[in-house]
Amino acid sequence: MKSTTTIAMALMASVSLVACDSASGGGSRDSIRAVGSSTVFPFAKQVAESFARSNPEFNSPLIESTGTGGGIQLFCSKEGADSPDMANASRRMKVSEFESCLENGVQDVIELQVGLDGIAFASAQEGIQLNLTPKIVYEALAANPYGGEQTNKTWADVDPSLPAEPILVYGPPSTSGTRDALKELVLEAGCDSNPDMKALKEQDEDKHQAVCTEVRSDGAYVDQGEQDNLIVQKIQGNPLSIGVFGFSYLEENSDKVKGLPMNNVQPTYENISNFSYPGARPLYVYVKKAHMGAIPGLDLYLQEWVKNWNPDGSLAGIGLVASPEDERAMNEKRVNDQITLTMADLTGEAVAESE
Repeated sequence: MKSTTTIAMALMASVSLVACDSASGGGSRDSIRAVGSSTVFPFAKQVAESFARSNPEFNSPLIESTGTGGGIQLFCSKEGADSPDMANASRRMKVSEFESCLENGVQDVIELQVGLDGIAFASAQEGIQLNLTPKIVYEALAANPYGGEQTNKTWADVDPSLPAEPILVYGPPSTSGTRDALKELVLEAGCDSNPDMKALKEQDEDKHQAVCTEVRSDGAYVDQGEQDNLIVQKIQGNPLSIGVFGFSYLEENSDKVKGLPMNNVQPTYENISNFSYPGARPLYVYVKKAHMGAIPGLDLYLQEWVKNWNPDGSLAGIGLVASPEDERAMNEKRVNDQITLTMADLTGEAVAESE
């Protein structure tokens, strides 16, 4: 049984939330609320369930899958009981998003890297087999590859070594962090294999972004919303199609789908953890420091992340790849000391000053 002191502190925290939120007209809230990435969603749910078992005096956290971009937008809209306490993200917060947070009074944000994931390309177990590279994926999916007309109809049109089957890729929407990571880690890398595109980046960054990351809209790439499980169902139903989603969904559905190699490297736990797989990426959780003393149990929920993000933790069992040991130690310190994010952290400007 939990002590009366713990319960009293939770009640006081709830009261303080009413006080700090009364100016904006919001009400009190006695449960943690997190929004954001569909990729981080199952991990956040697992941590929420672990938290509820360990702390039965608190309400179970509410976890919503809104997509990374939409989640961060909600998170940065304001502080108070009628705004989320946390945003789950399958990419790092952008400078423009952090600026929006600051402009809206969300001044103190704690950034945690909770683990690693990979952008997996997959097909049905008995489906099409493709040996992919960022260049192949870019030329297959770009709206205007290298600034020209998109004429590739089949995989063989892109590379004669591939099957002469129609290009059909089910993937995440523009609001998804997985889509952002697909652009940055795969499409842009494939685009920049062309020297002219690398030069364009120096000359006109906006045009470079449009040419290198805009995805075709003629039916070869199909946006399946924020439900990665739906992508799994789609590629199961069509053995000639491939899907793009987080590695955890590949792990979860390994009896139904198979991962496709990128640069001859398979999307596996080991290859993601050592970054030999090109689609490896960190996953993040953002927390409002002002809510730490106002939302009952929020500090303990973060501690539950720390307990479970190790290589032998419960999250590894559902597909989360543990961050390197030094990274985990740094993020545990951010939890314990409530260290907040700065603009210099995002832009890298502090590196030179600290050396």
